[in-house]
Amino acid sequence: MAVDLPSGPAEVSGLWSTADVSHATVALAHGAGAGMDHPFLTGLSEALTAQGVSVLRFVFPYVEAGRRMPGPAAHALATWRGVEAWLAAHAPGAYAAVGKSYGGRMASVATAEGLIAPERLVYLGYPLHPPGRPDRPRSAHLPAITVPQLFVEGEDDPFIAPRAQFDEVVASCRDARVHWIAGGNHSFEVRGARRPAAEIGAGLAEVVAAFARGR
Repeated sequence: MAVDLPSGPAEVSGLWSTADVSHATVALAHGAGAGMDHPFLTGLSEALTAQGVSVLRFVFPYVEAGRRMPGPAAHALATWRGVEAWLAAHAPGAYAAVGKSYGGRMASVATAEGLIAPERLVYLGYPLHPPGRPDRPRSAHLPAITVPQLFVEGEDDPFIAPRAQFDEVVASCRDARVHWIAGGNHSFEVRGARRPAAEIGAGLAEVVAAFARGR
């Protein structure tokens, strides 16, 4: 997919999975520490497709370049614009922007700044702040978003502790709801219930698919 970076034109890789009978479309972004082939995203994508949701997975430029740490935020925002342009050309219509942690946060910023216009936003573990640093919230832009937002959150996620702060952020949004994973951490793993990452991702497909369809 073509991406117009501040430094010039670039391309990033993606995977397009079309449902046999598609009822919705999702653009699915990875988190900061993993690419689009991470088992969590693979499991989620396959389960979404099975439930009638077509999915476009993609990587940010730093992953395309073989680096481990995210580059400038402007690169991620430009990537989301490129993703929306690709969908407009190949699968026109409404879509939901979905992202794990960093990927979801970058989608929210792009939406708040008017760079993309998804019908809905889904955050799979929104990174409200670095663990242990509630004094550094990443939420000032969220009230500006007018489309529905779904926060899928683990109850024991250190990125949203203390809970009261997170609750205030959600309440400040125009149209937002939370789907809680009991005992889940930032990766939705539950202590004492060891499961493969692909299975964990697939387990979120039902709630993500329902929201992407507007339910």
